[in-house]
Parts: sequence; C-alpha cells; structure tokens
Amino acid sequence: MTELEQAPARTPLYARHIALGGRMVDFAGYALPVNYSKGVLAEHLFTREKAGLFDVSHMGQAFLSGPDAARRLESLVPGDIQALAPGRIRYTQFTNDAGGILDDLMVTKLAPDAAGERLFLIVNAACKQADFAHLREKLPDSRLEVLEDQALLALQGPAAAAALERHVPGASGLDFMTQRAFTWRGAELAISRSGYTGEDGFEISLAADAARPLADLLLLEDDVQPIGLGARDSLRLEAGLCLYGHDIDTTTSPIEAGLVWSISKRRREQGGFPGAARIQKELAEGVTRRRVGIAPEGKAPAREGAEIASPDGAVVGKVTSGGFSPSLGRPVAMGYVPPEFAREGTAVNLIVRGKALPARVVPLPFVPNRYHRPAKG
Repeated sequence: MTELEQAPARTPLYARHIALGGRMVDFAGYALPVNYSKGVLAEHLFTREKAGLFDVSHMGQAFLSGPDAARRLESLVPGDIQALAPGRIRYTQFTNDAGGILDDLMVTKLAPDAAGERLFLIVNAACKQADFAHLREKLPDSRLEVLEDQALLALQGPAAAAALERHVPGASGLDFMTQRAFTWRGAELAISRSGYTGEDGFEISLAADAARPLADLLLLEDDVQPIGLGARDSLRLEAGLCLYGHDIDTTTSPIEAGLVWSISKRRREQGGFPGAARIQKELAEGVTRRRVGIAPEGKAPAREGAEIASPDGAVVGKVTSGGFSPSLGRPVAMGYVPPEFAREGTAVNLIVRGKALPARVVPLPFVPNRYHRPAKG
C-alpha cells in the first residue's frame, strides 16, 4: 500500500463498531460507521425519540492557554471569547482576510491556572491539522496542547440526560452550552451539554482507554443505541445546522450563512478579526446571497450541487445540503440565493437530473430545536 493509499485511522471505538455490525467508511481520514444493521432511517428516528450514541473521536481537541488567551484567540475569530464565564461554551468560526470561513469550532473557557487563561477547543476533523498550524503561526505566545490520545462521544436525544445521569451523577444538571469536569471510574470526563443534532444532549471528552467501557455501559441502556454518520448528517440537516465544506467554506461569510447570532454586539462594532471589514459592511449594507431552507413539493430529494432556479428558469443559486427528512417524511434542502429569493414562501425550482422540481423557501430549522435551556424567572 502506498502513502497515497494509506488506510484510514481508527478511533478508540473501532473494534466496537465492527462488533456492532457498523458499515464502515473513510470519513475525513478515519474509519467510521455510516450506519448499523437497522439503517439510517431507524437510527435517525430513534435519536429523535430516545437517545443515540455517536463516536465523534475524529474531531480535533486542544487546549489553548497563556496570558490573555481569550483576547488573543479573538484576533482569529469573530466570537466574543473574553465575555465567556468559566464553564461556558461559544460557537464561532476561524475567518480569513476576505471574511470567508476557514472552519467553525466550539470554544469553552476553563478556570485559569498559574500560566493564565485556558480554553478548550473542538474543531472539525478535516480541518484540524490546518487549524492547529494556523493557531501556532498566528498565536506564537500562546500554548497549544493538542489532545492526541483522546476520544469524544456524543449522546443525543430526549432520553440522553436520564441515561447519562444514571452513570455520571450531576451531568443532567448542566445547562445548554456549559461544560464541567466529572470523574467516572477514575477517568476524567469533560462533559458539555451541546451537540449537533438539534436535540438535547451531551458531548463527552475522555481518555481513549476509557471510551469503550463508558460507551459499552451507555449502550446497555434500553433508551440508547449506536448511531452512524448517515443519521448524524440527516439530524443536523433537519436542525438547519451548517456542515463545513458544504454549507460554509472559505468563500462564505458568517453573515451570508445566517450566523450573525454567533457574533456579539461588541465584536460587530469593534472588529479586530480577519475579514472584519467585509463582515461589518455586510451587517450594515446587506449581503448578495443568503443561506435558506428549501422544501421541495414532491418526493424527489435535491442533493448538494443541484441548481436553484427562479420560476422563469434563471439559475439563482445552488443547493449545499439536501436529502430526505425522516422526521417530516419528505425531502428538505439548504442553499444560497439572492436576498430577493430568500423570503419565506418564495417559489423556486430545483434542477434535478435536468428536470425542474417545484419548491418553496421555508424557515430554518426544519424541525424545532429542543436544546436544554434554564427556565427564566
């Protein structure tokens, strides 16, 4: 086997996936299950109804630390990192000088230590080497510790909190977008109430050798089943969430992508991150295209790359994510169109195999999000 034909890397749960009958594929250089024996549809619906366990150990995990680590990271992202309280999580993006997105990531502010502020970062698998090189180049005065022997599990769905609480007491007390440290059988767990399915759920960062025992224990729960990449993708599409390299990339800005909510008022006004001039201009003057939800009127799905046309046949955009929604029993899609085609209810056509299929622009998400937020009052 040549270097160009190098076998995909294996996560700590690889043998478990094989034992469970996972249909393995190469995803971002890792061997991961696309689905198990019951199939994508059943896995998707089980997660919406109960709880699914996902292996996301291919994601990049790292600590960034040192004096003013939050302020330094803000020189690379538009997110408000300095305003985070310890234990809080922020979704943000690495931007380039043109205002495009190099990657999107999750940032958790941890309690400081003697060396200064500490941040925990989770980045996309396909981008992690470039992201870490970017951080080392741009922030030479900060310390970057990449976690090489670390696993990441995601437990998602309405039964996730009860299932996890039975084995890690206190975990169900976390609020959405918060993280705390726990101990399980002597292993340290960093548990966040977050995920990428639109459901309530958790992500658990832990040492590789503890991942399989914890996964095995969770899978003994009647309300927990293993879920593959196929359902992970259909769940995030229903939730209206962007997938890097598809719905967002170096050509799209956070404003075009509908991610304005991830940029605080202070950062919008002050700038100080790559591409700030473009982003501030788009905030003030508007954009030339917007990411929208699209509902095809028939049963045929429009996949990524399908053209979006006006009723008179002019091509106005392109689908970036599309497929069948198991929860709704019909196809859904996301794509970019000019602002005049972005209004709810606007009629468009999706060009699939040379045929124009009628569709309408609809609000995102397609399925309401059910994140666990603290009660107000």
